[in-house]
Amino acid sequence: MKKIWKVTLCYVISITFLMMSFLEVKAAPEVEAPSYILIEASTGQVICEENATERRSPASITKIMTLLLIFEHLNTGRINLNSEVMTSAYAKSMGGSQVFLEEGEIQTLDTIIKCIAVASGNDASVAAAEFIAGSEAEFVKMMNEKAQELGMHDTHFEDCCGLTESDNHYTTAKDVAIMSRELITKYPEVFNYTKIWMEDITHVTQKGTSTFTLSSTNKLLKMYEWTTGLKTGSTSKALYCLSATASKDNIDLIAVVMGSPNNKVRFQDAMALLNYGYSVSALYEDTNEDKLPSIPVKGGVQDEASLIYQGPFRYLDITGSNLNTIEKTISLPAEIAAPVKRGDAIGEAVYTLDGKRIGSVSILSDVTIEKAKYKDYVIKVWKLFCSF
Repeated sequence: MKKIWKVTLCYVISITFLMMSFLEVKAAPEVEAPSYILIEASTGQVICEENATERRSPASITKIMTLLLIFEHLNTGRINLNSEVMTSAYAKSMGGSQVFLEEGEIQTLDTIIKCIAVASGNDASVAAAEFIAGSEAEFVKMMNEKAQELGMHDTHFEDCCGLTESDNHYTTAKDVAIMSRELITKYPEVFNYTKIWMEDITHVTQKGTSTFTLSSTNKLLKMYEWTTGLKTGSTSKALYCLSATASKDNIDLIAVVMGSPNNKVRFQDAMALLNYGYSVSALYEDTNEDKLPSIPVKGGVQDEASLIYQGPFRYLDITGSNLNTIEKTISLPAEIAAPVKRGDAIGEAVYTLDGKRIGSVSILSDVTIEKAKYKDYVIKVWKLFCSF
């Protein structure tokens, strides 16, 4: 009997330790910042959050929007990385963090981006804003328009660098995550800048030539091996803020902390969030490269339309589910009627896990097919006759 009790006790202790170990991994992260959010970048799924819609002063993480607009304008082709940016007297006058650009100094846009992304230069931010929009005020209008476009409804900007302590310059952890996600998913080349730890730039002015070393404000680059970016910020009003991005095992996370009490804590908070995210996250991805069947077209100049997926499917699980059991079902009509335009939604690929729908990807027409006219039917009949 004693042996049975001993064996039973051992089992109970073993199970208890296993459960404690599991709970330890799954336990919510300890974060001192009063407002934070952690999301997965490709899906936008929130992993955890606290007071994420509370409006707060953002300080220099404002520059995430500035960088986003710079890369959007680069994408148009109207400007390029070699475009020359001249520093105005107003840009030179910026206080706070700066790279000491002189009035009339010319730098390439590539260098200006480094000054913003690495050293958080307020002077460089204003110089870029004036270069793109003609004035900082016009650039700020563009920032607010972009914020509304992205659904950042609790955000309002009054400058392009976050130096202001105006009560009308505010955002939230959630909105910072939104603009961070837009930047890194649309323009991943930003990582070429945000991963820089130190780099020299050259000032060429009337005073002569001098070298200035850009030093990253993001200490996570040396503290957390999977860090890819993104932006720090601090003022007496905002306290210490950070939007931290990391990439590990094909999972890209964004951790935003706002209002941390000091510089050290904001990085500890970010690491706690990122570690938690990687401990609970599993990502399922279907690249959707398999070939889809053609679909019959009724009343068109062509009898069939080829189909394509709108894109890949990604699903983030934080519940411990077996992602190998995800099922994909193609849902298409028996036929479609002309006219059909390339890009028209025809059906969808539906994904289910344990019988529950977890998402879908649209299936699109890969061709444009006009509605058949009388002459088209005559040609079809003639071709059919000739085939005998």
